[in-house]
Amino acid sequence: MREYLLTLCITAAVTYLLTGPVRKFAIVAGAMPEIRARDVHREPTPRLGGIAMFFGLCAGLLVADHLTNLSEVFEKSNEPRALLSGAALIWLIGVLDDKFEIDALIKLGGQMIAAGVMVVQGLTILWIPLPGVGTVALTQWQGTLLTVALVVITINAVNFVDGLDGLAAGMVCIAAAAFFMYAYRIWYSYGIEAAAPASLFAAILMGMCLGFLPHNMHPARIFMGDSGSMLIGLVLAAGAISVTGQVDPDVMKLFSGSERNAVHQMVPVYIPLLMPLTIIAIPAADLILAIVRRTWRGQSPFAADRGHLHHRLLEIGHSHSRAVLIMYFFSALIAFGALAYSVNAASMWIVLSVVFLSAIGLVLLLLPRFTPRAPRWAEGFVPPRYRRRRAAAVTASESEAAVAVNEGGDADEERVPVAAGASGVNGATALGTRSRTR
Repeated sequence: MREYLLTLCITAAVTYLLTGPVRKFAIVAGAMPEIRARDVHREPTPRLGGIAMFFGLCAGLLVADHLTNLSEVFEKSNEPRALLSGAALIWLIGVLDDKFEIDALIKLGGQMIAAGVMVVQGLTILWIPLPGVGTVALTQWQGTLLTVALVVITINAVNFVDGLDGLAAGMVCIAAAAFFMYAYRIWYSYGIEAAAPASLFAAILMGMCLGFLPHNMHPARIFMGDSGSMLIGLVLAAGAISVTGQVDPDVMKLFSGSERNAVHQMVPVYIPLLMPLTIIAIPAADLILAIVRRTWRGQSPFAADRGHLHHRLLEIGHSHSRAVLIMYFFSALIAFGALAYSVNAASMWIVLSVVFLSAIGLVLLLLPRFTPRAPRWAEGFVPPRYRRRRAAAVTASESEAAVAVNEGGDADEERVPVAAGASGVNGATALGTRSRTR
């Protein structure tokens, strides 16, 4: 565990330290596209954050290769090299897209090629455990097609959800944490060495996201771009592929005892089928809804719009930060709920806890719909926004200000633009004077 933590910290440190220079490079290189209709941010922000994340990945793999226990993963398996090869290819495609906006079909072809590169080097699904059937061996073509499909779906799901500051990095970090706990338990508790590469991939993925998040939280100073979103999507898929079909029921000795106990004990065998779906459940749902919505309108499935889940949260009335935290909450609920179920499938407390937390999440979703007002006798004990008379006064003053502006008042003369190069603002303001009026 100490070596995993060391690898995670090194990856996070390298990613964090390189993100600042990468941001300056992105500004100089002009990787700052104009604001589009579907964008939420208000001024151009540099991309190419995936460059720092890729070098963090390389640093994590390099450190792990020189550690006493984790070096055995590189000696007994070719999966880390397969991951690095596929990641390098998908990262290069993402960098080109961040700079030159390449066609969506070209990106899709690149994703399939990156997945094929990993398959050729041994990172593929060999068999699938099916409930009621047992372990089903896959042919080479079946394993290849299933692996490529999982990689492409995961990459695009993460790419679709990358619409708010810190959203994709945080959700993938939560998913990676849950997946690390699952893979480490399979490796440590049952002694299955095949789960060690998946644990390593999850630890490195957490480090990449944690190192980038301080620069990407609202208001973001840099975006990861497709070079980052496709990269972390591929690493996430690689961990799922590495452990799926590698858990041998005979090695785990799960068939002892009664049939009912065997069914409960077999849950960790079937979780590899479910865990990759649960960790991307929200991005995958967003992806499916987007495809259906755009196809229904007669548009291309790859056409961008403002109908994603995070856009809906903003339309309901949530702030930027609250919308991100709500998405974090549901991602953690689904991922760690599946993880808890894999540990003890017979516990009713797990089901009740998930239901209770889901109810809390529903209340949080509907929170902007409610406008609570304190009774008059309690107005002195609550913040001003909950006081009836204060709220009415604020509304009246806003109306008067709007009337004054419409009548040609001097309200515009009081607006002071932010000076160019001011600290704490997004990257575009370093290139010229830009008004901060909203």
